[in-house]
Amino acid sequence: MQVIPMSAPLGANIHGVDVTRLGDNQWQEINRLFLQHRVLAFPGQTLTPEQHMAFGAHWGQLVRHPYASMKDYPGLIELKNTGKKRDVNQHWHSDMTFNPAPPKLTMLYALEAPEIGGDTAFSNQVIACKELSEGLKRTLADMTAEHTAAGLAALYNADASESPRATHPVIRTHDETGERALYVCRAFTQKFTGWSRNESQGLLDTLFNHSTRPEYQARHRWQAGDLIMWDNRAVLHYAVHDHGDDPRLIHRLQIEGHVPE
Repeated sequence: MQVIPMSAPLGANIHGVDVTRLGDNQWQEINRLFLQHRVLAFPGQTLTPEQHMAFGAHWGQLVRHPYASMKDYPGLIELKNTGKKRDVNQHWHSDMTFNPAPPKLTMLYALEAPEIGGDTAFSNQVIACKELSEGLKRTLADMTAEHTAAGLAALYNADASESPRATHPVIRTHDETGERALYVCRAFTQKFTGWSRNESQGLLDTLFNHSTRPEYQARHRWQAGDLIMWDNRAVLHYAVHDHGDDPRLIHRLQIEGHVPE
């Protein structure tokens, strides 16, 4: 097993591993690396949907997406290039924060990738939290914010009034490492609890901009056979749509997490 850092803030590329043939010791080492680096990429994999789901199940129960699950594999989502105007992932977010217990991790497996472009960007929210001013940390320490899937529901022509919603700490504590991470995102965070949307907007914009500073980021350039996983408890991600109509086909799954504290 070779571990090559992806960038200074986060991420690692893992070479020399077939994720379909892991012993307990290998899985424990991969989980240790996952908690350390927050994003892991495994190039050169050859996975069936069943093998993809079996690898994800090492970390827990698969979570079904409210709008986009595959018919034959309800635990998976198929992500295709349907054009820039119809791409629903061109924003910084942590997956499904509108759930009371959002997924703790996401895995993507690339079946087809463009020759150039279509990267996924990541941003380390533990560093983002550490680099807040002490005054702002104290202000945010006991605050919660409301997250909603209303905007996502509209993109899937679903009833926004029935969309999932949840309230979470603005700064959450990682349930395995104990680290504190900023936990808001432009895609789903609507307002602070007890504040109006208008009152919330200025501070939320400050946090959104701070959370994705370049020095917190890494980017993964996709190739077919890449399997990548990231920690939704401590990482934001962004699907960069700069590859025009070039094909990009990816299977995605999420693993059930705990209620953020």
